[in-house]
Amino acid sequence: MEGIGNTMQKKAAELERMAEVLITGEQLRLRLHEEKVIKDRRHHLRTYPNCFVAKELIDWLIDHKEASDREIAIKLMQKLLDQSIIHHVCDEHKEFKDVKLFYRFRKDDGTFPLDNEAKVFMRGQRLFEKLMSTENTLVQTREEESVLFERTLVGCEFVDWLIQEGEASTREDAEQLCRRLLEHGIIQHVSNKHHFVDSNLLYQFRMNFRRRRRLLELLSERCRPIPESHDSPFCLRKQNTESGNTSFLSVSPTKEIKIISAVRRSSMSSSCGSSGYYSSSPILSSSPPVLCNPKSVLKRHVNSEQLQSPGGPYMRRTFTIVGDAVGWGFVVRGSKPCHIQAVDPSGPAAAAGMKVCQFVVSVNGLNVLHLDYRTVSNLILTGPRTIVMEVMEEIDC
Repeated sequence: MEGIGNTMQKKAAELERMAEVLITGEQLRLRLHEEKVIKDRRHHLRTYPNCFVAKELIDWLIDHKEASDREIAIKLMQKLLDQSIIHHVCDEHKEFKDVKLFYRFRKDDGTFPLDNEAKVFMRGQRLFEKLMSTENTLVQTREEESVLFERTLVGCEFVDWLIQEGEASTREDAEQLCRRLLEHGIIQHVSNKHHFVDSNLLYQFRMNFRRRRRLLELLSERCRPIPESHDSPFCLRKQNTESGNTSFLSVSPTKEIKIISAVRRSSMSSSCGSSGYYSSSPILSSSPPVLCNPKSVLKRHVNSEQLQSPGGPYMRRTFTIVGDAVGWGFVVRGSKPCHIQAVDPSGPAAAAGMKVCQFVVSVNGLNVLHLDYRTVSNLILTGPRTIVMEVMEEIDC
């Protein structure tokens, strides 16, 4: 089918602008957690969890050169407030003010509005992360009509992958999903001539979810693509070394690149594999091995619907965990949802407040309620050194 139509292209461009705001807001949220700008605060004997002070945030934006002056900073945050990404903790103020008021990201208190557009966008982001975080040959440089295109997907192979990963039950469902992704501006035909078809046509992700966005892009009427690597600016990039140690490039959005020497993350037993047990200290050759207990610590299985049921006996918590030389110090187990199986009492996760039996809701803003522990562990291992995890814990625990 030649051409996807001007109307569809305009709709895709509009949805792409909305998605860019969501991505930019999410990247800001993770940075603010990392730098402890977001934290629990008290006012009039009441504690407000995971919030920031408007005046302090404006200072932060100017100090980090995200805004040239306070007026621009207010406009940037007003954009996020208008898009329901942030809100006043009591929903009393519809304008972002340069005063000592508490605001919070809706992702941090579970009030983010999940309309159809947002659901498709988050689905696309999750698929992008799975594709970029796993070793496969699905994404390659390919040629079409004598033109080379980087990071392409063959339509029929993408459909096969979606079925294999449990993202779709039939080829018809997978093709319909891909059509929704295309209509929402998440993927596109490499030359933008065709809608999605279960064939050998080539497609690309139109958006690089990992590209570092600048907040000033929020005030631009059009999204300007910036050619950058698909690597996240928040990740640790492994360097090749000849020694037993592993060297990482620590890529921070606010600091210069520096080399950090780190001991390789080790699984504690063969049964763990890459499943997510991360020791917070190097394992010496003379130390006895620490074995993972294969028996689940859960008293009973809980599904994702029960966790999200209104009025249920579960409380949402958010942790910011900064990995040390080896890892983060916890074990992930289970499936849909996975849970915290063990926590190293001397590790970063324990210091952040993580406990066993907590159910993992999201990792760095990516909802993982419907993923198994191997996929969640892979997201953690291939992601940034600082991770923001949302969990649900039983209130009676």
